Amino acid sequence: MNIMAPQNHSIVVVADDRERGSGVLDIMRDADNIDLEVRRLYVGDYRINGRLLFERKTFHDFCVSIIDGRLFRQARCLAAVAGQSAIILEGTSSDLESTGVSREAMQGALISLSLTFGIPVLRSMNPEESVRLMIYAAGQLQQSIGHSVTRRGYRPRRKRRRQLYILQGFPGIGRNKAEQLIDHFGSIKAIVNADVRKLTEVPGIGPRIAEIILGLIE
Repeated sequence: MNIMAPQNHSIVVVADDRERGSGVLDIMRDADNIDLEVRRLYVGDYRINGRLLFERKTFHDFCVSIIDGRLFRQARCLAAVAGQSAIILEGTSSDLESTGVSREAMQGALISLSLTFGIPVLRSMNPEESVRLMIYAAGQLQQSIGHSVTRRGYRPRRKRRRQLYILQGFPGIGRNKAEQLIDHFGSIKAIVNADVRKLTEVPGIGPRIAEIILGLIE
């Protein structure tokens, strides 16, 4: 199988190992022009060419993540990473009926993702279309290199302020603890890649808060 890539170049994809049952990885493995690596990603499900990050959700998972609050915690993490990120919503409108989530709640979540977090939501009907969307988006981004694209919505301008804003979205993390985490690790990426032992080396971060941080990004 050949998934269309920009100028027929190989696409490098790093996929989260928890996506093994999605059907997407099987399609990528069969594609001649996709170089696939599967490992644990703590933010997003698919990283394309090192610069484009996707979170893939079925309608059911999207609705469950609205109910348990996970969606907006994930959105904060996606908004914090370097490069561009997007959410792929996979399935059809008929899948919404079995979730118990109202159309209004769904629309409210989509509005928040687009306007508050500046994260686009792309629609896909099935895993194959999800793969094509990701590869096509990678091609579009490649063509736009050299042109500045500014996301809308509230995003603090300075990097440190943006990092603190993201961290303060975690339960139990106020301004002081957020500053201590950044001072100790230097970046959001280093924080989410740390284990409980390393997190508890930070003053004020006990095992309970460390477990909360790790639990929210898994």
